[in-house]
Amino acid sequence: MTNSWFDSRPWLTTLGDVVQEPLVLPDSTPLADLAATVAAHGDAEGITYYGFSLTWAEFDRWSTAFAAFLTPQGIQRGDRIGIYDQNTPAFVIATYGIWKAGGTVVPLNPMYRGELEHIFADSAVKGLVVSQAAYLDRVKDFTAGIPLVVLNDDRNFQTEGPDAIFAMFDTMPRFDELPAVEGRFEFAAAVADNLDTDFTPHSPEPSDLGLIAYTSGTSGRSKGAAATQANISSNSRYCLRNADFVPGDGFVSLAPLFHITGFICQFLAGVAGGARLILNYRFDPGSLIELCDQEKPTYMAGPATIYTAMLAHPNFSAEKFASFKSLMSGGAPLPEGLVNKFEDRANIYVGQGYGLSETCAQVATVPRGFKAPVDPDSGNLACGLPQADVMIRILDDDGQPVGPGEVGEVAISGPQVVSSYLNNPQATAEQIPNGELHTGDVGFMREDGWLFIVDRKKDMINASGFKVWPREVEDVLYTHPAVQEAAVVGIPDDYRGEDVAAFVTLQPGAEATAQEIMTFCREKLASYKAPHQVTFIDQLPKTSSGKILRRTIRADAVEAAQAARAAATATE
Repeated sequence: MTNSWFDSRPWLTTLGDVVQEPLVLPDSTPLADLAATVAAHGDAEGITYYGFSLTWAEFDRWSTAFAAFLTPQGIQRGDRIGIYDQNTPAFVIATYGIWKAGGTVVPLNPMYRGELEHIFADSAVKGLVVSQAAYLDRVKDFTAGIPLVVLNDDRNFQTEGPDAIFAMFDTMPRFDELPAVEGRFEFAAAVADNLDTDFTPHSPEPSDLGLIAYTSGTSGRSKGAAATQANISSNSRYCLRNADFVPGDGFVSLAPLFHITGFICQFLAGVAGGARLILNYRFDPGSLIELCDQEKPTYMAGPATIYTAMLAHPNFSAEKFASFKSLMSGGAPLPEGLVNKFEDRANIYVGQGYGLSETCAQVATVPRGFKAPVDPDSGNLACGLPQADVMIRILDDDGQPVGPGEVGEVAISGPQVVSSYLNNPQATAEQIPNGELHTGDVGFMREDGWLFIVDRKKDMINASGFKVWPREVEDVLYTHPAVQEAAVVGIPDDYRGEDVAAFVTLQPGAEATAQEIMTFCREKLASYKAPHQVTFIDQLPKTSSGKILRRTIRADAVEAAQAARAAATATE
């Protein structure tokens, strides 16, 4: 790597007292972190789930029981086990049980269907822990080559909770009502039958593969980021500091656990520090607001779209969030307008973090007590200050570092960065050369170390030869009082090459015209950046982790434009 001003790590001066003793240990692994938590806080409540709870000592015992079940089923060191479930006790128990059996965890998006065929083959999974409802509905057809399938019936844990979320279980058959199939087991029985085991858990090396995190696939076919035990442990420890954590604090699993933000920043961070991990199955704005009111948590993290949904819910109030020390956003850009709206209504600031599956979640964050600056030229909100042990550089098109304030590709190195993509040496060589991740994100860094993300390289719009970054236009749209969510894409235009098009959902009860929105943007942006088209839709398409799918919006818009053009040609 070429020497540059980044080597001085200017963010350390800005972080000041936040940088204390290092939290990363050379022998750091999630199992070592759990053992330390059990030793210090074993009798404290560790996992809660709608009336179900485990202390940390009990959680340790239950996960060992699952490991004792896996081993005689043929699971050996290095075998990959998929988990296809929501934020449930089975997910967290299985994760540590898999590690104690010597296996590698492959978290799976519960919305996946056909995508499973690629992931199962790529990761060569030997076992699968899956929600029984999802197995019967979405997964069964893809499991023929998997020798071990463990079904989780959430009724074994649910004692109370929101009816809307659990209604699907009412008509689902019990495990003993299903036809017997070799290699198919019930999760609760697998654990219960081994609680008194004398099984000795495996002790993984820091360099052992601990997690295969598949990228969201918003820019192509998903790739498996191969994270070591040390990769994932190191970042979970830093997440504790970002939240100004005290053992016993309540962490709400707002982000889905299959997503790297939920897995590292909430789940593993909570285990490493002895938090009270409050599982919430999956996001629903009303039930989450109620859960926060009942459990009095201190921390949660999730995408900006979730905070938008809560603001729009009729039960939202400042009192429901009074217990929080810290709120974080991750996984998608956080507009300044949303931060201001949430702070105005809930009296708490929403910070954000920046990271990827390849960095085991956040590598730059807005620490508690800080507020992210806003770039006066673009209106972009800073995504954070780099972690103390991370090196972030901004590179030009030739791969050379640029100076403060100059825009280029964000490149990251550090103990959290994976060294490879599974079975993909070409992508590894192109995107992680010499251990430095070339993210595909475009951004810049101020002299004081604050990092700003402009957009994804592939999302840039070329309008009459001018570069337009959708994020900049979206940030302006979010400041309009009637706008709830917005996405900006480029669509083909005979005159400009590409035209800037905005797709907008409105706040409940709000009204606005397309012309009003376009005029609003022209008052705050250069004319070529302002949208020339505004389309109002009921809901923006998103990934299950809350990231707005510009790719889907763009494809639908292009198809509509082509159809309109064909219709106009036909009438000439």
